[in-house]
Amino acid sequence: MGEQQRRLPGGLVALALGGFGIGLTEFLIAGLLPQVASSLEVSEAAAGWLISGYALSVAIGGIALTAATARLPRKSVLVGLVALFVVGNLLSALAPSYPVMLLGRVVAALCHGSFFGIGSLVARGLVAPERKSRAVAVMFAGLTVANVLGVPFGALVGERWGWRAAFWAVTAIGVAALVGIAVLVPGWAGRAPLPTGRSGAMPPSGLRAQVRAFRSGQVWLTLAATALGYGGMFGAFSYIAYTFTEVSGFSPADVAWLLMVYGVGLVVGNLIGGRAADGDRDRALVLSLLGLTVTLAVFGLLAASATASVVLTFLMGLFGFAGVPGLIGSLERRPLALAGG
Repeated sequence: MGEQQRRLPGGLVALALGGFGIGLTEFLIAGLLPQVASSLEVSEAAAGWLISGYALSVAIGGIALTAATARLPRKSVLVGLVALFVVGNLLSALAPSYPVMLLGRVVAALCHGSFFGIGSLVARGLVAPERKSRAVAVMFAGLTVANVLGVPFGALVGERWGWRAAFWAVTAIGVAALVGIAVLVPGWAGRAPLPTGRSGAMPPSGLRAQVRAFRSGQVWLTLAATALGYGGMFGAFSYIAYTFTEVSGFSPADVAWLLMVYGVGLVVGNLIGGRAADGDRDRALVLSLLGLTVTLAVFGLLAASATASVVLTFLMGLFGFAGVPGLIGSLERRPLALAGG
């Protein structure tokens, strides 16, 4: 039994691969924004909507798609979501104009919240109860590893072969993730129903059920922590390439390894946060959000220092993702869109 618990389930690896692909799509654009803006002949401010539009689509798609698919088999939904992700990245890779590029970003983002919400529940069900938060951390490790290996690699690919090549690479990873989930996620994961009430009946799971979740004070506290903490982090990250080159004094060629520093922080924070949340979830959440708040405040003051910006970029990633496994666990019995959003 001990050996079985230590072995990483194949389905968990497939989910991590899906998270890796989504991580590339979400963050890749930050390092390529100047190239995309120049190629599609738009301003840097307009190009920033490729990030903001993605985020808005995540928020809308997480609720809408989850409500629409809540009664469908989880495995089938995961496969469909990754297929949507592939289509969106194909649009981005082929985009002849800025509106088509933005459409591709929006389509790819629709799957984000639902994938991580449903995937988190499946991941937690693949391991022993005392390892649930660590299982979520493994799935999200794909998202964090994307920042260590994928995002800097994408920036380098963009420098050598153009930004479209980077999106073709993401599309290929999406296809691999789709096949992996279809083959490795166990069949029972697709048949598992949502938690039932005391009567044994299936609870309401449509859009109305999603909206009713907002009556919970726990949901509002979690959403407030997410919006304030992670809104600040992603606000800083959206223009991190410009901050490095125009404020901290780095050259454009340095952006790739600086993004890697951020990615290493994400990986370390995610793994630490998973273990901490299995021990004391509330304490882990408080410490991670407190650390992130202090880091962002200091980053704003010391961004002009090259050394300080590197250290603070690492800490931004570390504290930013240290709270994710705990946040997911706090919404375990809530609608799936909230768990993934």
